[in-house]
Amino acid sequence: MQVRVNEDCIGCGMCINLCPEVFDYNKDGLSTVIGDADAYPQKVAESAEVCPTNAIEVDN
Repeated sequence: MQVRVNEDCIGCGMCINLCPEVFDYNKDGLSTVIGDADAYPQKVAESAEVCPTNAIEVDN
């Protein structure tokens, strides 16, 4: 599973709250992928669904 956070991220933190194992803030206060998305597919999918700007891209 390939996951990335694109430039539409506004740093709301919803993905980090749902899946801190995979997402965290970068130095600019925006979300970034830090962990193994394959280990948490359900949480990653849910994070992508709730992202208000659709900034999380998931390729299975």
